[in-house]
Amino acid sequence: MTVSHESTLVFGLAIAGQAVARELVRRGESVVLADDAVSDLHQAFSKQIGMPLVALTSSSEIQQVLNSVARVAPAPGIPEGHPVIVAARELGVEICSELEIAYRYERDAPSEPRPMVGITGTDGKTTTTMMTAAILESAGLRTMAVGNTDVPLISALNTDARAFAVECSSFRLAHTQQFRMCASAWLNFAPDHLDWHPNLSDYFEAKAKMWAHCVEGDVAVAPFDDLRIIEAAQASNARVVTFGIAGGDYHSFDGWLCGPMGRIMPISEMGRSLPHDVSNALAATAVCLEAGLANVADVASALQSFKNAPHRIQFVGEKGGVRWFNDSKATSPHAVSVALNSFENIVLIAGGKNKGLDLSALAEQPSRMRAVVAIGDASDEVAHAFTGVCEIKRATSMQEAVNMADSFAQDGDVVLLSPGCTSYDWYANYGQRGEDFMKCVGKLLTGKE
Repeated sequence: MTVSHESTLVFGLAIAGQAVARELVRRGESVVLADDAVSDLHQAFSKQIGMPLVALTSSSEIQQVLNSVARVAPAPGIPEGHPVIVAARELGVEICSELEIAYRYERDAPSEPRPMVGITGTDGKTTTTMMTAAILESAGLRTMAVGNTDVPLISALNTDARAFAVECSSFRLAHTQQFRMCASAWLNFAPDHLDWHPNLSDYFEAKAKMWAHCVEGDVAVAPFDDLRIIEAAQASNARVVTFGIAGGDYHSFDGWLCGPMGRIMPISEMGRSLPHDVSNALAATAVCLEAGLANVADVASALQSFKNAPHRIQFVGEKGGVRWFNDSKATSPHAVSVALNSFENIVLIAGGKNKGLDLSALAEQPSRMRAVVAIGDASDEVAHAFTGVCEIKRATSMQEAVNMADSFAQDGDVVLLSPGCTSYDWYANYGQRGEDFMKCVGKLLTGKE
């Protein structure tokens, strides 16, 4: 195999990795493809784009390839401790995420770069990114929600989009060197992804890189009640704006979303207005208005018709005074706490594959708990967290979990699937888990198999 010393090693060939490889090749650059386990699909992709595919099964193979390339573009799922990442750092090979490569292309384009605004945080990123895109669309800007979504930023460059709302995961931010946006919000921070980051400090620093390269005139939107995030914003070159339900430049008051300019819209007119919906809306509003890309009327129009993505406290059905909600996307205790805060009397279905997090935090709102059904590999950890708090049962399938939850639930209760763990024990992804939950609930509510 002959490899150009100007080549990029694209490591990890799922959606983001393939998108990077395609765009590099489209722009005339040389690529080397690799993955932990080479499959027939990878072979077919290699043939399709006409670039070599290599196996990196030993440290000597990794070093040989790294010595022959200019940079590494790892897929978001490749953790910091992976041998390829560790070796690249030791050899001084540049590591660039998909966001970084896409940003450089857009910045260096012959036409004026299109505005990018962004969202990061432990929870709420996708919803807030979608809200932001909706507001910009309402303002007349053809906007794509990209990044840690179904569409990588690099895949959107060759489209007619006039603006980008970028969901910035820590995985993508960790490997950035120049990436910046004209306005961006950091929603919150809590322990998560400790199966990817070596420690909590590394996770925080990865998030903070969203503001590392801000220039004068950029805007950093931070939660008014998180001093550590505010300090990270103030350490940047950006102008700092705060948000929060109870306070901040953008806040709620007397049933209204409010900003420095005054009232923006009645909260009652939002498509959905659970507490976290209001907080997310304030952050999205701050990003769009402070960037000068939208006005108050655009915000109101967008938020009135906004529909959330599935698997995020998604209403499934009601019977006998019991409402059922699918929050399969909640893969950390912090995300579960947000969901629990939305209801009063709850039968919780929780568990899955833990990612190194302390699940005792699931039980921090005991007054809301009717009962818990523990599922998946972490069922013992979930049960332990709720010992002495409420009744607990363990289920070995989703249908059994739904049936058990039904036996606990009383008139006025909510049954909530909010796992606090990943889905990778029983399912391929959180979406598949949520779909199965809704299917099982449907059987229960209709009595049909």
